[in-house]
Amino acid sequence: MNRFIFDVDGTLTPSRGVIDSKFKEFFNDFCRSNPVYLVTGSDKPKTVEQIGEDTYNLAHTVYNCSGSDVWQGNKNIRKNKWRLDSITRAFLLSQLEESSFPLRTGLHIEERTGMVNFSVVGRNATLGERKLYVKHDKERNERNTIAEIFNWEFPELVARPGGETGIDISPRGNDKSQILIDFNHEEKIYFFGDRMDKAGNDYPLKKALWDDYYNNECIEVTGWQDTWEKLKCI
Repeated sequence: MNRFIFDVDGTLTPSRGVIDSKFKEFFNDFCRSNPVYLVTGSDKPKTVEQIGEDTYNLAHTVYNCSGSDVWQGNKNIRKNKWRLDSITRAFLLSQLEESSFPLRTGLHIEERTGMVNFSVVGRNATLGERKLYVKHDKERNERNTIAEIFNWEFPELVARPGGETGIDISPRGNDKSQILIDFNHEEKIYFFGDRMDKAGNDYPLKKALWDDYYNNECIEVTGWQDTWEKLKCI
């Protein structure tokens, strides 16, 4: 049986946005006909806000917080209890202070189940403010630089850019690849994600699928429109 795993933000929805209504209709039909799994760095309330409770519940399993908070509908299957310590928090605040990006919108360190999302511009940023930071990040390579320094300072943890403005941080091994404990090697897995480059938060799952499993396809997309077009070809 083929199984389909999807990232959410930037893959099924615009970054930090709500799923397109026409695509939602198509995707819901796809979920009714195929075993679909979602894996996202966001928590459950944010994921429901983006795709709707109906689409959330049509998925066989949703791996929130990169697989540290696992749901099947309204049933919580398992939850990781890791928390950010004071030393690591102080390092992130120092990076926030040193950044040359001028805007600060609040909620720069968002603690989620088993992980943390760090954002220089802040999770409260408007779409326009986010676009300004995306431009800054592309010019300065800021997120990759912060993640590299972080990974050197804290080898027991892993930081990877996620979405357009954030950095996902979790204990080593608690990345998206951890969801594979629920899959077996005999199944063909299609994984759709928008950040499969080595620095991206979809990369660990892509690498695990390629290294430890066989007969799988990891499909990098440029947005939900690209996901829709590629799904039509399967």
